[in-house]
Formats: sequence, C-alpha cells, structure tokens
Amino acid sequence: MIKNILRIIIALVFIASGFVKAVDVVGFSFKLEEYFSPSVFNIPFLEKQALIIAVIVVAFELIFGFFLLLKTQLKFTLSILIALCVFFAFLTFYSAYFNVVTDCGCFGDAMKLEPWQSFWKDIFLLAGLLLIYFLYRNNFDQAEEKTKFKKYLSTFAFITMVFIINWGITHEPVIDFRDYKIGTDLNIEKQNIAKNPSEFKTYYSVKNKKSGEVLEVNQDDYVNEKKYWEESSPWEIEEGKTTSKLIKQGYQSEISKFKPETVEGVDLTEDILKAPKSILIFCYKPQDANINVLAQAEAKLSQEKHALILGISTNPNTFKTINNALMDGTAIKTIARSNPFVLTLQRGKIVDKRSAEDYIKQKN
Repeated sequence: MIKNILRIIIALVFIASGFVKAVDVVGFSFKLEEYFSPSVFNIPFLEKQALIIAVIVVAFELIFGFFLLLKTQLKFTLSILIALCVFFAFLTFYSAYFNVVTDCGCFGDAMKLEPWQSFWKDIFLLAGLLLIYFLYRNNFDQAEEKTKFKKYLSTFAFITMVFIINWGITHEPVIDFRDYKIGTDLNIEKQNIAKNPSEFKTYYSVKNKKSGEVLEVNQDDYVNEKKYWEESSPWEIEEGKTTSKLIKQGYQSEISKFKPETVEGVDLTEDILKAPKSILIFCYKPQDANINVLAQAEAKLSQEKHALILGISTNPNTFKTINNALMDGTAIKTIARSNPFVLTLQRGKIVDKRSAEDYIKQKN
C-alpha cells in the first residue's frame, strides 16, 4: 500500500514537471542555454542543440513518469528516472552553490523555485525513487499485466505529448504561465511594481590595516560609526568586495523589464502603454529570424490603421519599413517564444499574442 502511494506520488511529480516544460519547451531550452553558456558550464556547442536536448529531457520525464504510474517496465523505468534525478540534482546543486542560474526551470514558469529548493526537491525525489526501487525489487521479474486500457491510455498520452510539444515550438504554448499572458494589463502590473519595490542594502568588506581583521558592514552601520571612515581610522573598504543584498522582496513581475527604447535611448514605454492600440513585432534573435516572415509581417503591420506600430529587437536595423526600437533580448524572450512574434495591446492591456507566422495568416 505504502509503496504504491509513494510510486504514484513520485510519478505524478515527474508528469507534472514534464507537462509544464512540454507546454513551454522553448522556454526550457532557453534555461538549458543558460547552463551551457560560458558563464556556467562553458559548453557553447550544446547551446545550439538546447531545443533538441530540451525535447528529449521533457519526453523522458513524461514517458517514464507515465510508465512509473502504470508500473510498466518498472526496473528500466526506475533506472532512467534515477539517472534523470542525478542529472537534475547536479545542475541544481551547481546553480545553488555557485549562484549562476537563479531559476532551474524545473516547473517552468508555473512554479518558480529557488536553487536550493530545487536541489532539495531533487534529493527527495531521488531518495523516493531509490526507496521504490528497493521496495519493488522482488517484482522486477514478474510478468506485466497488459491490458487494452493501458495500451489506449499510453497511446493517447503519447499523442497528447507530441501535440503539446509541437504546438509550443511552432506556435506559442497552449497554456501561458508567464507574466505576459493575454489579459494582463501592463499598466496595473507596473503600478504594483512601483508600489511594492524590492529593497536592497549595500554591504562593504572592511579590513583593519593594523590587525588584519575583516568585517562585513552594511551601509547604515558604515555611515553611523565613525571608526570606519574617520581620518585616523585603520579600517578601509576592500575594493571589488562590495555587495548588494536583498532585504525585502517586492512585487515580482518580468514586466519590470519591459522597456523599449529608441536607438537614441528614449524610453517608449509610456507611449506604448497609453496608446489606444499598439501592435508590436518583437525579434530577440534577428540573425536567426526568417527574412521572408519579417517582410510579410511588416507589410501587414503597415496596413494597420489607428495603431502604434513598432518593431522591437536587439538590432536597430532589424525592421526595414517600420520604426525600430531596442530592448534586451532576454526580456523579449519572457514575453513570447517565437522569433519573431507579434504582441497587440489596447491601452496597455494584452489582447493578442502570436507568432509572426500566425499573425500573417490571421484574417483582419
């Protein structure tokens, strides 16, 4: 009884984790790109394969999570899931210990976990899998019960998985867990951010030139205590060791990074959010975008009347027939996954979001 409950719980965790990543597999590939980047593991040749790797990892989570739920090929299934857990535990430990990737993407944008939370989640899952392996060790050689129900359910689950992954790659995720989902009012979000900002405090590393003692002193204590800065003070701030620490977590939203600017650096945010209608085409990797798609999308955008039209990318020369604006590539990726994509706002409220290909096909 206990081993069945444990097996079902862990299977559902893997299925849930895999499902959320399958819905937004492109977003998960962005997370893998972070891990492969020079600042983390420095495996640049894998960055270009991130999407393929993401699909494989997601498929493994879903397929073998489902197998565990149905108690199919149990020994092999458990071995694969244990290997996956070891892999994820390594990634999350590295992220947490070296503070390089602040969100592992284990549950996509549906549930954000801190690096150490992700690591301990993987450890508990690993412990649970090892326990299941031990409890079921005598059942590995038993013949499996094969039923039509299992067969049909497995087929349905596989087709659903393929559809969801493919849709997320060729269009946009079927379920949007991000801050920029349709219906979101960017004006309200920005007001919430302004009302409840995060608070940070500066910490200095100060060293006593006489004794060699080193202390970490926050900005308030440093200012209030003369011994650290008066003329005859033996204390001095160590260069390169000043840090900023979060004291109070404010309202969190990726919309805080929404800041399109002209090539000259003029902030266009207010103009966009106050316009009765804004239609924005974004491109976070202009060098990889389909030139024909960009041209067709621009042509259709040029026909839009009574709307603020803007092309926003990381390159000031991306768009040829509409005004260009600049925005951070990572910030653009948080809005949508397609490259390029079109975002439609009505007085700052998102009313439509789709890939440029789908926008071109859309009937006016």
